Amino acid sequence: MSKNKILYSLGRIIVRLYARLMFNLDIRWYDDPSPGPKLFVANHPSATDPFLIHLISPQPMSVLITVNAFTVPLLGYYLRKTRQICVDPSQGSAALEEARRLLENGRPVAVFPEGLISPQEGGFHSPRSGAARLALKTGVPVIPVGIYLPRERTMRITSGISGKKTTANWYLRGPYSVTVGQPMKFEGNAEDREQVRGVTHRIMESIRAMAQESEQRLRRRRLVKSPV
Repeated sequence: MSKNKILYSLGRIIVRLYARLMFNLDIRWYDDPSPGPKLFVANHPSATDPFLIHLISPQPMSVLITVNAFTVPLLGYYLRKTRQICVDPSQGSAALEEARRLLENGRPVAVFPEGLISPQEGGFHSPRSGAARLALKTGVPVIPVGIYLPRERTMRITSGISGKKTTANWYLRGPYSVTVGQPMKFEGNAEDREQVRGVTHRIMESIRAMAQESEQRLRRRRLVKSPV
């Protein structure tokens, strides 16, 4: 096993242990997870999501992550060595091109189409078109992922560890519910704006449906546990 694979495996073990200790983690799959290239598309209620999303894939996965994370000492080194994808707006579509290459080489990729952490008050940001263009260019299965967590329990943390002050909503403990939907396939021209717009809409609607299912499942569990 290569050094990079060992690093990825160790990181995944740490994430899994943290999740068991700090989260009431509930992941449901519509289909059995299988190896091979696929594009996971998820909503983004907290800055914790890019780490926990690795637990839904049976094989090493690359996630599109903000450039700020890559500037953090040690963390940035780990992200680069484990083939995570740096999203730097100053580099144009470089992140999408890297994601395309990884998908075509058989590696799963995860992207958060909102591009930002979801609004603290609830709901979703309007999706960006990158996931749709990746789906049309590669033809890989697209797997919608819906995440639900009580957003009132997120912590707004400002840090200067990356060399500049950044603020994000982190979710450090509590219930975390995830629904992994059935694969979707898209064919067409990634340069056709109307087609890209339609695929973007379908992807986001599927994510919404999965997130709502995650929320409903968590609420049902709370009702069952509440005293009569």
